[in-house]
Amino acid sequence: MSSRTSWPCAALANADLADRTTMRVGGRVEWLLEPTTPAELVAAFQACRERGIAPRILGGGANLLIDDGLLAGAVLTTSRLNKLFRAPLETSAAEALDGDENDYSRVAPPERDRNPRFVAWAGSTLPSVVRAASDLGWSGLEGLAGVPGNLGGGVAMNAGGRWGDMWDVVERVRVLDPDGTVRDLARAECSPRYRDGGLGASIVLGAVLAFRVDDPPKVRERVRDYLLEKRRIQPVTEWSAGCIFKNPPAEQSNGRSAGRLIDEAGGKGRSRGDAMVSELHANFIVNRGGATAADVFTLIEDMRDLVRQKTGVELETEVKVWR
Repeated sequence: MSSRTSWPCAALANADLADRTTMRVGGRVEWLLEPTTPAELVAAFQACRERGIAPRILGGGANLLIDDGLLAGAVLTTSRLNKLFRAPLETSAAEALDGDENDYSRVAPPERDRNPRFVAWAGSTLPSVVRAASDLGWSGLEGLAGVPGNLGGGVAMNAGGRWGDMWDVVERVRVLDPDGTVRDLARAECSPRYRDGGLGASIVLGAVLAFRVDDPPKVRERVRDYLLEKRRIQPVTEWSAGCIFKNPPAEQSNGRSAGRLIDEAGGKGRSRGDAMVSELHANFIVNRGGATAADVFTLIEDMRDLVRQKTGVELETEVKVWR
């Protein structure tokens, strides 16, 4: 086993993971690595490969369920890669990812900004990106108001909902491939789709986000309206991983969402231990305080079986599972 000082970044041994997820369930990992820059993340990834370890990547902990017990190997967290910059006016999208740090908040936006772009590292939280864009009157990401997690995971899975998706604003992305190669990809090279950024097993290091210039009060109003609506229909203030299942193809479900199928099958309010199907939205499982990963996994299978028996529709999980 490696020592704490042999990693190229901060490292924690036998680290707890539950509190690093939005569901608040899960066990521990042998090594938790905490790089502070994309370069450190690449170095830590290479160090894992040299040790024969295939590291897992942990962002904001949304859309993720971690099993109880001890995970072997290492987890790389992007939580310290929480940087968001204004792209200089003269900088192209390709060059922006290599630019000097420039705190967006220190740059007074012109009346009509000709370069409404952010450069965001993988650990930038989605709420902070939405807030920063709305403060500047940049439109395109309002639909992600209330969506938890970090940019890296949001880009990788094309996070979003009925009002818009992450890739609506992604212009370019920098990724780390499984073989250790760092690549810059234009949007056209990625083919993002529903809940999939089209990046395969590559790790997101950062992205250039391109917006439309709008009136700041109007953008902020849309963010506020979407957030209020989500709070009305989703358990956004409770511990959950987000939507558990993908919406099935319309031709299989007569246009019904996964949440509606579960609701119509009588799934709302069902529980296993302290894990419960939300009364607000049936596609959410909430942790009432003492749930285990085993409780959540069992309840997921309960809902899948219930919908299959009632409708014949096979639900596919949207959340990622670490075992």
